[in-house]
Amino acid sequence: MSDALTVERRGATAVLTIDNAAKWNALSPAILEALGAALDELEGDGELRAVVLTGAGERAFCAGADIKAWGDLSPFEFARRWVVAGHRLFDRVAAFPVPVIAAINGHALGGGLELAAGWSWRRPATCASRRATRSLGCPRPPSASSPAGRVPTACRARCPRRWYARWRWRGRRLSAERAHQVGFLNDLTDGPPLDAALALAARVAGLAPRSVEVAKYMLGAATGEARDAMIDALGGGLIATTAYKAEGVASFREKRKPSFKGE
Repeated sequence: MSDALTVERRGATAVLTIDNAAKWNALSPAILEALGAALDELEGDGELRAVVLTGAGERAFCAGADIKAWGDLSPFEFARRWVVAGHRLFDRVAAFPVPVIAAINGHALGGGLELAAGWSWRRPATCASRRATRSLGCPRPPSASSPAGRVPTACRARCPRRWYARWRWRGRRLSAERAHQVGFLNDLTDGPPLDAALALAARVAGLAPRSVEVAKYMLGAATGEARDAMIDALGGGLIATTAYKAEGVASFREKRKPSFKGE
């Protein structure tokens, strides 16, 4: 897909790896675009059952924004190519039809934490290394930028208020162990997070795919994540199962008045 993003197929699972280890897998506008393009391509794959996202190397899942990549952008370019593009990607993930699991193999900071929070249902679907110490945080004040993406809402929804205040407002970092204790992460592992994420993806692959997809829509609607799109998807999908939809399409093609009969 890109020099900084690799896509590997492992059975019914696609593994997306941000391959920018020298910069702790920091996000640039090009990487945001590559992630979006990868999702667009994968969504049409009827055999896909899960997606796993991770970062290259052993130091970082994603250290947030690549400051050199966006620091020189004009205010309008920054808003369009970074903030808007980031929100678009996170919303795209929330509406993705199969579960997406973040394998957190190291630091997840700033935009990297937003990325981990975005690959979620109610809680991030994550497999993090228990050995990751002081690895998750949102050190925004030093970079003089505001929180974006899903971190503010995700943290408030999943963490005790006092921990959100310490985490966000004071720029604190939490260990993976502590982030799990306060409810932000759902799985810890003593081994490689990617192995644990692939094992979880394999379990998901054994479930009825349409049931998993509808469950994802229902959770999204219930929690307010892409609520309008999820409600439309559920309503449209329900109608599409009826004979009325088939008759409506047939009458349109045949240029005649539809005949809707009771089922």
